[in-house]
Amino acid sequence: MKPYILGAIFARGGSKGLPGKNIKLLAGKPLISYAIEAAKKVSQLDELIVSTDDQEIACIAKQSGAKVPFIRPKELASDESPEILSWKQAIREVENKSGKKVDVLVVIPVTSPLRLAKDIDSCLQKLISSDADIVVTIKESERNPYFNMVTVDEDDNADLVISGENVTHRQKAPKVYDLTTVAYAAKASYILKASHVLEGKVKSVLIPKERAVDIDDLHDFKIAEFLMKERLKQ
Repeated sequence: MKPYILGAIFARGGSKGLPGKNIKLLAGKPLISYAIEAAKKVSQLDELIVSTDDQEIACIAKQSGAKVPFIRPKELASDESPEILSWKQAIREVENKSGKKVDVLVVIPVTSPLRLAKDIDSCLQKLISSDADIVVTIKESERNPYFNMVTVDEDDNADLVISGENVTHRQKAPKVYDLTTVAYAAKASYILKASHVLEGKVKSVLIPKERAVDIDDLHDFKIAEFLMKERLKQ
């Protein structure tokens, strides 16, 4: 039997780094619309919902083609609330309202508008074809804790994050990667019991850095908008 696959976009109203980020116009379109449009191109998703505490976000999400079957409780939309709690709540809400058991949760964060549908699909396919509890997206890191990342103490003394490895140039440093917010695919049963997203068996999908821009502040937003406008010219 085909697993029931729920696609979910989590977009709370509060954002300290960039107020109104989730619906801010990027290249003339609300940021959340890019996540919805990419997700709708993934044919294996049985349902696509948006979880939000904000009525304006809910309205724009519906206009962009996503369902908003519930409003997220305020206690799950604060800066201090771990997002995995919202993931758990979304699974339970959908199961309660539809009577269907969710087998797989695919999360499509709003903050990576340059992703393609195939990036989401790659996460889903790796989850289904492996023994992973969750599949995350990564990109090649521009900095390496073995070579050019430092900590600074109260006296401004700098030291490598990971020292004692005698790494004299970057090519000898162990390969490291940045987690991205392009997509996550996870077994729903794992999410419901986990206390942290990465505590189980984690596999990854490598995303080119030009599709892995993660918007946290206005600087990131401007970079993403520039790249999106360049893409739209093609």
